[in-house]
Amino acid sequence: MLSRRIIPCLDVRDGKLTKGVKFKGNVDIGDPVEMARFYYEEGADEIVFYDITASSDRRDIMIDVVRRTAEKVFIPFSVGGGIRTVEDMRLALLAGAEKVSVNSAAVRNPGIIREGALAFGSQCVVLGMDVLKVDVTERIPSGYEIVIEGGRRPTGIDALWWAQEGERLGAGELCVNSIDADGTKAGYEMNLTRMISTGVGIPVIASGGAGNPEHMRAVLAEGRADAALIASITHYGEYTIREIKDYLNEQGVKTRMTW
Repeated sequence: MLSRRIIPCLDVRDGKLTKGVKFKGNVDIGDPVEMARFYYEEGADEIVFYDITASSDRRDIMIDVVRRTAEKVFIPFSVGGGIRTVEDMRLALLAGAEKVSVNSAAVRNPGIIREGALAFGSQCVVLGMDVLKVDVTERIPSGYEIVIEGGRRPTGIDALWWAQEGERLGAGELCVNSIDADGTKAGYEMNLTRMISTGVGIPVIASGGAGNPEHMRAVLAEGRADAALIASITHYGEYTIREIKDYLNEQGVKTRMTW
């Protein structure tokens, strides 16, 4: 069995670490670079940064945060938010990121996925998907819709179709975030995660809803995810990375141990 990855997610707004629930009510909680360093020392496998208002505010990528993080963190990290062109991808990668995540920009211009994959390799391109559960319709047969601009704008795009299209265009990984579960700590959206994981042939990161290590075991085992994003439960000190990994390994879900 391949080792499953545990990936802290750092949402950034105006250069500060922030956290909300279902994409609302965000509160600033610290410095993202220092938190990234903390997670690196704790044994995280990777780190994800999202500038949560860059797309809706039409701002550029947070290159200063990327560069400062690369000076202090020596595990892979990806960056999303404000990446609209292949040049934006290049700047982020040159600043030290190992991967770039495209979300709203990819919906507006799907060609950016292929262009990025051709320029830098599929392993550098992550397709971020913010997903909302909706009624099943002819247009959205899966019952899950893609929403962009930080959860502000529905698109009418079916989530499963978009995941498969992202793979076809060259994305090397999908990060599937349930807006309904985000920040609730009530567990991942299992049906959504399993549907996407079994519907594509590239790695899937489950995001949204982690409240305890059992939630992570479930999404990595029954949900078939390759990695689990976490935020609130470690940001606020409820669990450590080591406690989570120890539990997962005891439950038969293999993770990479660094201690």
